[in-house]
Amino acid sequence: MFDERNLFAFQDERLPGERLIACKNQELAKMRARKRQSLLDATCKELDKVKKMAENGNVVGKGAIGVRVGKVINKYKVAKHFALEIEEDSFTYRIRQERVAEEAALDGLYVIRTSLSAERADDEQAVRHYKKLANVERAFRSIKTVDLKVRPIHHHLENRVRAHIFLCMLAYYVEWHMREAWRPILFADENQAAKEKRDPVAPATRSDGATKKAATKRLEDGTVVQSFRTLLADLAMITRSTFAPVGDPSASRTFTMTTEPSPSQKRALALINAIVV
Repeated sequence: MFDERNLFAFQDERLPGERLIACKNQELAKMRARKRQSLLDATCKELDKVKKMAENGNVVGKGAIGVRVGKVINKYKVAKHFALEIEEDSFTYRIRQERVAEEAALDGLYVIRTSLSAERADDEQAVRHYKKLANVERAFRSIKTVDLKVRPIHHHLENRVRAHIFLCMLAYYVEWHMREAWRPILFADENQAAKEKRDPVAPATRSDGATKKAATKRLEDGTVVQSFRTLLADLAMITRSTFAPVGDPSASRTFTMTTEPSPSQKRALALINAIVV
């Protein structure tokens, strides 16, 4: 089924009006195969130690040997792939290759279930929409912990709690626009249009421009690439201060002075001013 393509749509009579889209990520399949083999090898290594202990008489009795085996077999969570034979003075095991093969046949496979019609979203678009859920998770993480820290909520009345959450959502909306506007000067990938054209199942890849920024830590003009947080910290250095002559704090003789933005700060502010909502 997946020899020539990596996604396949089908329907099931038990789910009327819905589509099922089976996807196979070859890179994910390879990664899971490597991980499973490493866990099997690690378990075999530990089981061989218990086997040798039983042969040397260091551990005697089914109960004692079973306890030792149990600690090992549950350590790497691959017990289902092993057949164990425990005697009073010996212990042997074998890998159930048939179970390993059954699990390996599903490596890299996942199924997306959607009620959207093909007219509203074809198979590839449905997979892309599913992967965009990562943006939703990132937004919740930003609101809850990373940037906005919605908690703790020191309100007790329902309308005040709702207002607090609403303001946090507005704040994230502003942050999203700032991140989008600042893509050229952040580590973010600027080539967003490619996301709508690339293979929806294959692992995402950075554009050449984003890869270069990550490797050199520099923009085309030689300035340092910043993260969202470091850029905010840099802009926070722009201040407006009020001065007064020493010994004469009269308001009529005070004056204000604003920090002159650096070239990188000017560029960041210009990108913000260009936002159209």
